[in-house]
Amino acid sequence: MTTSHAEPVNGKLPHEPEKATLEGRNKLIGFWLFLGGETVLFGTLFATFLALRGQTNDGPTANELFHLPLVAAATFILLVSSLTSVFAIQAMHKGNRNSLAWWLGITVVLGLGFLGLEIYEFYEYVKHKEFGMTTSAFSSAFYTLVGFHGAHVAFGIVWIGIIIGQLFKKGLTVVTAPKVYVSAMYWHFIDVVWVFIFTVVYLLGKVG
Repeated sequence: MTTSHAEPVNGKLPHEPEKATLEGRNKLIGFWLFLGGETVLFGTLFATFLALRGQTNDGPTANELFHLPLVAAATFILLVSSLTSVFAIQAMHKGNRNSLAWWLGITVVLGLGFLGLEIYEFYEYVKHKEFGMTTSAFSSAFYTLVGFHGAHVAFGIVWIGIIIGQLFKKGLTVVTAPKVYVSAMYWHFIDVVWVFIFTVVYLLGKVG
Protein backbone atom coordinates (compact mmCIF):
# COMPACT_ATOMS: atom_id res chain seq x y z
CA MET A 1 0.00 0.00 0.00
CA THR A 2 1.35 3.44 -0.93
CA THR A 3 1.67 5.96 1.89
CA SER A 4 -0.03 9.30 1.27
CA HIS A 5 2.36 12.24 1.06
CA ALA A 6 0.20 13.95 3.69
CA GLU A 7 0.83 11.32 6.35
CA PRO A 8 3.83 10.89 8.66
CA VAL A 9 6.25 8.15 7.69
CA ASN A 10 5.90 5.18 10.08
CA GLY A 11 3.70 7.32 12.31
CA LYS A 12 6.36 9.98 12.80
CA LEU A 13 6.95 13.36 11.23
CA PRO A 14 10.36 14.40 9.89
CA HIS A 15 12.36 16.71 12.17
CA GLU A 16 11.46 19.73 10.01
CA PRO A 17 8.12 18.73 8.46
CA GLU A 18 7.68 22.14 6.82
CA LYS A 19 10.62 21.29 4.50
CA ALA A 20 9.88 17.59 4.01
CA THR A 21 8.19 17.98 0.62
CA LEU A 22 8.96 19.97 -2.52
CA GLU A 23 5.60 21.69 -2.15
CA GLY A 24 6.49 22.75 1.38
CA ARG A 25 9.88 24.11 0.36
CA ASN A 26 8.30 26.01 -2.53
CA LYS A 27 5.80 27.56 -0.12
CA LEU A 28 8.63 28.81 2.05
CA ILE A 29 10.51 30.29 -0.90
CA GLY A 30 7.36 31.92 -2.23
CA PHE A 31 6.56 33.37 1.16
CA TRP A 32 10.03 34.89 1.49
CA LEU A 33 9.39 36.64 -1.83
CA PHE A 34 6.03 37.84 -0.53
CA LEU A 35 7.69 39.25 2.60
CA GLY A 36 10.17 41.07 0.36
CA GLY A 37 7.29 42.83 -1.35
CA GLU A 38 5.70 43.65 2.00
CA THR A 39 8.99 45.14 3.18
CA VAL A 40 9.07 47.48 0.19
CA LEU A 41 5.45 48.47 0.82
CA PHE A 42 6.02 49.26 4.48
CA GLY A 43 9.24 51.06 3.59
CA THR A 44 7.23 53.35 1.33
CA LEU A 45 4.74 54.06 4.13
CA PHE A 46 7.57 54.82 6.56
CA ALA A 47 9.16 57.22 4.07
CA THR A 48 5.82 58.97 3.55
CA PHE A 49 5.29 59.29 7.28
CA LEU A 50 8.75 60.75 7.86
CA ALA A 51 8.16 63.28 5.11
CA LEU A 52 4.79 64.38 6.53
CA ARG A 53 5.19 64.04 10.29
CA GLY A 54 5.82 67.78 10.70
CA GLN A 55 2.77 68.80 8.68
CA THR A 56 0.29 69.10 11.57
CA ASN A 57 -1.90 71.90 10.15
CA ASP A 58 -2.41 73.38 13.64
CA GLY A 59 -3.57 69.99 14.88
CA PRO A 60 -2.01 67.94 17.71
CA THR A 61 1.68 67.17 17.35
CA ALA A 62 3.16 63.77 18.05
CA ASN A 63 4.59 64.98 21.36
CA GLU A 64 1.18 66.24 22.48
CA LEU A 65 -0.66 63.20 21.22
CA PHE A 66 1.15 59.99 22.06
CA HIS A 67 0.77 58.22 25.40
CA LEU A 68 3.84 55.98 25.61
CA PRO A 69 2.76 53.70 28.50
CA LEU A 70 -0.21 52.46 26.46
CA VAL A 71 1.90 51.95 23.35
CA ALA A 72 4.64 50.27 25.39
CA ALA A 73 2.08 47.83 26.82
CA ALA A 74 0.86 47.00 23.31
CA THR A 75 4.47 46.53 22.21
CA PHE A 76 5.18 44.16 25.10
CA ILE A 77 2.09 42.08 24.27
CA LEU A 78 3.07 41.78 20.62
CA LEU A 79 6.67 40.82 21.45
CA VAL A 80 5.45 38.12 23.84
CA SER A 81 3.18 36.81 21.07
CA SER A 82 6.26 36.44 18.89
CA LEU A 83 7.81 34.29 21.62
CA THR A 84 4.71 32.09 21.87
CA SER A 85 4.84 31.54 18.11
CA VAL A 86 8.43 30.31 18.57
CA PHE A 87 7.18 27.86 21.19
CA ALA A 88 4.55 26.74 18.68
CA ILE A 89 7.19 25.91 16.07
CA GLN A 90 9.20 24.02 18.68
CA ALA A 91 6.11 21.97 19.55
CA MET A 92 5.56 21.29 15.84
CA HIS A 93 9.12 20.01 15.43
CA LYS A 94 8.46 17.65 18.35
CA GLY A 95 5.31 16.40 16.63
CA ASN A 96 3.07 17.58 19.48
CA ARG A 97 -0.12 18.80 17.83
CA ASN A 98 -1.95 19.72 21.05
CA SER A 99 0.95 21.80 22.37
CA LEU A 100 1.29 23.42 18.94
CA ALA A 101 -2.40 24.37 18.89
CA TRP A 102 -2.13 25.66 22.48
CA TRP A 103 0.75 28.02 21.72
CA LEU A 104 -0.90 29.18 18.50
CA GLY A 105 -4.07 29.89 20.48
CA ILE A 106 -2.12 31.99 23.00
CA THR A 107 -0.55 33.86 20.08
CA VAL A 108 -4.02 34.65 18.76
CA VAL A 109 -5.23 35.86 22.18
CA LEU A 110 -2.20 38.12 22.55
CA GLY A 111 -2.74 39.44 19.03
CA LEU A 112 -6.33 40.28 19.95
CA GLY A 113 -5.06 42.09 23.05
CA PHE A 114 -2.69 44.16 20.94
CA LEU A 115 -5.42 44.97 18.44
CA GLY A 116 -7.79 45.97 21.23
CA LEU A 117 -5.26 48.45 22.64
CA GLU A 118 -4.64 49.90 19.19
CA ILE A 119 -8.35 50.38 18.56
CA TYR A 120 -8.69 52.03 21.98
CA GLU A 121 -5.73 54.29 21.16
CA PHE A 122 -7.34 55.40 17.89
CA TYR A 123 -10.66 55.98 19.66
CA GLU A 124 -8.99 58.20 22.26
CA TYR A 125 -7.24 60.24 19.57
CA VAL A 126 -10.42 60.81 17.57
CA LYS A 127 -12.80 61.31 20.51
CA HIS A 128 -10.72 63.36 22.92
CA LYS A 129 -7.88 64.84 20.86
CA GLU A 130 -9.86 65.59 17.67
CA PHE A 131 -7.16 63.81 15.73
CA GLY A 132 -8.87 62.17 12.77
CA MET A 133 -7.73 60.76 9.46
CA THR A 134 -8.19 64.11 7.68
CA THR A 135 -7.01 66.44 10.47
CA SER A 136 -3.62 66.97 8.84
CA ALA A 137 -1.07 65.38 6.53
CA PHE A 138 0.61 64.02 9.68
CA SER A 139 -2.60 62.35 10.87
CA SER A 140 -3.26 60.82 7.44
CA ALA A 141 0.27 59.40 7.30
CA PHE A 142 0.01 58.14 10.89
CA TYR A 143 -3.31 56.34 10.49
CA THR A 144 -2.27 54.88 7.14
CA LEU A 145 0.97 53.40 8.48
CA VAL A 146 -0.22 52.23 11.90
CA GLY A 147 -3.66 51.21 10.64
CA PHE A 148 -2.14 49.23 7.77
CA HIS A 149 -0.02 47.35 10.28
CA GLY A 150 -3.12 46.76 12.43
CA ALA A 151 -4.88 45.29 9.40
CA HIS A 152 -1.96 42.90 8.99
CA VAL A 153 -2.29 41.86 12.63
CA ALA A 154 -6.02 41.23 12.16
CA PHE A 155 -5.32 39.16 9.05
CA GLY A 156 -2.69 37.14 10.95
CA ILE A 157 -5.16 36.43 13.77
CA VAL A 158 -7.75 35.09 11.34
CA TRP A 159 -5.12 33.10 9.43
CA ILE A 160 -3.67 31.43 12.53
CA GLY A 161 -7.19 30.73 13.80
CA ILE A 162 -8.00 28.89 10.57
CA ILE A 163 -4.76 26.90 10.84
CA ILE A 164 -5.65 25.81 14.38
CA GLY A 165 -8.93 24.48 13.01
CA GLN A 166 -7.09 22.61 10.25
CA LEU A 167 -4.74 21.03 12.78
CA PHE A 168 -7.65 19.48 14.65
CA LYS A 169 -9.43 18.49 11.45
CA LYS A 170 -6.52 17.17 9.37
CA GLY A 171 -3.81 16.64 11.99
CA LEU A 172 -0.18 17.69 11.97
CA THR A 173 1.24 16.48 8.66
CA VAL A 174 3.80 17.51 6.07
CA VAL A 175 0.93 19.36 4.38
CA THR A 176 -0.27 21.38 7.38
CA ALA A 177 3.23 21.96 8.82
CA PRO A 178 4.33 24.43 6.08
CA LYS A 179 1.15 26.42 6.71
CA VAL A 180 2.02 26.69 10.39
CA TYR A 181 5.59 27.68 9.60
CA VAL A 182 4.76 30.44 7.10
CA SER A 183 2.12 31.86 9.46
CA ALA A 184 4.82 32.08 12.15
CA MET A 185 7.15 33.80 9.67
CA TYR A 186 4.38 36.27 8.89
CA TRP A 187 3.77 36.91 12.59
CA HIS A 188 7.46 37.57 13.24
CA PHE A 189 7.47 39.96 10.29
CA ILE A 190 4.62 42.09 11.62
CA ASP A 191 6.30 42.09 15.03
CA VAL A 192 9.52 43.44 13.49
CA VAL A 193 7.55 46.08 11.59
CA TRP A 194 5.91 47.15 14.86
CA VAL A 195 9.31 47.59 16.53
CA PHE A 196 10.18 50.04 13.74
CA ILE A 197 6.81 51.78 14.14
CA PHE A 198 7.30 52.07 17.90
CA THR A 199 10.75 53.56 17.36
CA VAL A 200 10.16 55.80 14.35
CA VAL A 201 6.60 56.94 15.03
CA TYR A 202 6.23 56.98 18.80
CA LEU A 203 9.67 57.34 20.36
CA LEU A 204 10.97 59.83 17.80
CA GLY A 205 7.60 61.59 17.96
CA LYS A 206 7.97 62.19 21.67
CA VAL A 207 11.64 63.19 21.38
CA GLY A 208 10.95 65.46 18.45
